Amino acid sequence: MFDRDALRNLEQQKDEWERGPVAKTLEQFGERSEEFRTTSELPVERLYTPLEVAEADYQRDLGLPGEYPFTRGIQPTMYRGRLWTMRQYAGFGNAEESNRRYKYLLEQGQTGLSVAFDLPTQIGYDSDHSLSQGEVGKVGVAIDSLADMELLFDGIPLDQVSTSMTINAPAAILLAMYAALARKQGVALDRLRGTIQNDILKEYVARGTYIFPPRPSMRLVSDTFAFCAEQLPNWNSISISGYHMREAGCNAVQEVAFTLANAIAYVQAALDAGLDVDTFAPRLSFFFDAHNDVLEEVSKFRAARKLWARIMKERFGAKKARSQMLRFHTQTAGSALTAQQPDNNVVRVTLQALAAVLGGTQSLHTNSREEALALPTEDSVRLALRTQQVIAHESGVVNTVDPLAGSYYVEALTREIEDRVNAYIEKIDELGGAARAIEQGYIQREIQESAYTHQKDVESGERVVVGLNKYRIAEEPPTNLLRVDPVVERQEREKLVQLRARRDNARVTETLEGVRRAAAGRENLVPRLLEAVDAYATLGEICDVLRGEFGVHQASVVF
Repeated sequence: MFDRDALRNLEQQKDEWERGPVAKTLEQFGERSEEFRTTSELPVERLYTPLEVAEADYQRDLGLPGEYPFTRGIQPTMYRGRLWTMRQYAGFGNAEESNRRYKYLLEQGQTGLSVAFDLPTQIGYDSDHSLSQGEVGKVGVAIDSLADMELLFDGIPLDQVSTSMTINAPAAILLAMYAALARKQGVALDRLRGTIQNDILKEYVARGTYIFPPRPSMRLVSDTFAFCAEQLPNWNSISISGYHMREAGCNAVQEVAFTLANAIAYVQAALDAGLDVDTFAPRLSFFFDAHNDVLEEVSKFRAARKLWARIMKERFGAKKARSQMLRFHTQTAGSALTAQQPDNNVVRVTLQALAAVLGGTQSLHTNSREEALALPTEDSVRLALRTQQVIAHESGVVNTVDPLAGSYYVEALTREIEDRVNAYIEKIDELGGAARAIEQGYIQREIQESAYTHQKDVESGERVVVGLNKYRIAEEPPTNLLRVDPVVERQEREKLVQLRARRDNARVTETLEGVRRAAAGRENLVPRLLEAVDAYATLGEICDVLRGEFGVHQASVVF
């Protein structure tokens, strides 16, 4: 992209500049550190010029927005045409309380729903199970059956909103409940828009809400791909998540590398199940973290798009442009929030949200200021939503596509991240793919080592966290935090008693047997799950049937 003679002249000028003005300034004032690095430990040079991107080829490495390799965005006009979906992750207590929160957020200008489920729901237990005690409704909404789903979306037409559901091991069951609810509302399945996370591999690595062993879990993923391709063409059948691995301690490079490695495993599993890549790939979506190092995060998103486009085109032979596009949701970094001086979190979240927007996200959740302490209140979640709205309508960064493109630093960092991610993917391929790398503990160890390094740097003060290890103040204990009433658990247990008394239990037994037969054979499970939830079989009952056929995953300890 640059004239060779001009580059030689620039190199000479830069050398003279470093030996002259820079050397004199360093002698007089020095610099804050002997070495500057990003949060991923990538070296940061004092100055970036065309010399650092001399080998770049515009068409090969960047291209135009909306065109391969999509480095500059997946839409030609990006936010000039349509803003990202403002999708606040929400859910707590019971379905009725969460429904009120959803309606409040929609009234405040939110443009998509995102459902947080409680821990028992995430691991396939009903609210009256002994292992659910003390956890019902605490970190999300309790959903035991289609009856709860009806309450959760009461008064919310499913053909007028897009809904994201953070659910993994029982994702196919919750999708079936959503589809059954749509039918009750008279909404055709092909009009549903939204996403289920459905990313089981990262559960074995970083999050832990798995149920079944990897092989049957991957079958559930592939069955869901096939069902959505046929019945829910506008639904994202998976959200491949780097977010939780980043929250567990990996850095930006590892986040992209491990996410794409998992994505490769899902694509390969679907191909092995006989699916055509261009049938399911357009509905694959991704979920990334946005951290504090703004320019590294922007470069991360740009590199991820380019890498995925090349993987899909060159490795898997995807022909459709939509099959090559990396579409992603972003959530600001929960692990970056501090319980100390929680108002500082508003500033952190603003920077993180800005990075996501400058990086071209399709959907965004902004964390609330007190989430290091409790679930957010209405006032806090409104402020978090307003943060997105101010960026969208007042900052001006949405008025041009990929505004940081051409920055010598951003382009050099994008390339550096790309190279390092490729090295990780090659290593994982050598180990036999993401599933084998997880079984061998490789990915877990990489995350643990990164987390340890970060924590050591924070404790030593080498990495400053404002209000935590520097600029501390005396603080009063926080007040007015949101607490889930323990009565919710008793109410949910009573609702289950009433449900089992009024439903057609013979039909429930029949549909559960259909689920068992499908699980034991090779039939796609999702239609059988849809029959069961439509009969008001509970989540726990269905998961118990699957546990009986698939078994339960036992985690191995990784050192």
